[in-house]
Amino acid sequence: MTHMHITAWALGFILFALAYMMLKQGKEKPAKITQMILRLDYLFILYTGGDLIAYYFNGSPLLPEAIIKGLAGVWIIAVMEMMLVKLRKQKSLKGLWIQFVIAVIIVLVLGFFRLPMSV
Repeated sequence: MTHMHITAWALGFILFALAYMMLKQGKEKPAKITQMILRLDYLFILYTGGDLIAYYFNGSPLLPEAIIKGLAGVWIIAVMEMMLVKLRKQKSLKGLWIQFVIAVIIVLVLGFFRLPMSV
């Protein structure tokens, strides 16, 4: 399940980058289609992430860290979605980029260095 989750995240980042670039170039329709596919990928990310977190609910001492990682992951999804919406409306993205970087650092540190990857 871990590999599926990482693959879903990689696909999510690629689709986000594509949609972001298309919006920057003024290609509204292809960006909208890419964003809809990205939203389907969000569901897959949430499913695989939820399955990984469920492992820790059997009395694991790492449960608080797993919950924080899960919340940071949901935070990333929310920020990615808000960035695409604000970009479409041509509003400032500085604060969202800062949030995005902080959340990604939290997720990567907890996911790759603190929590076991063989779940």
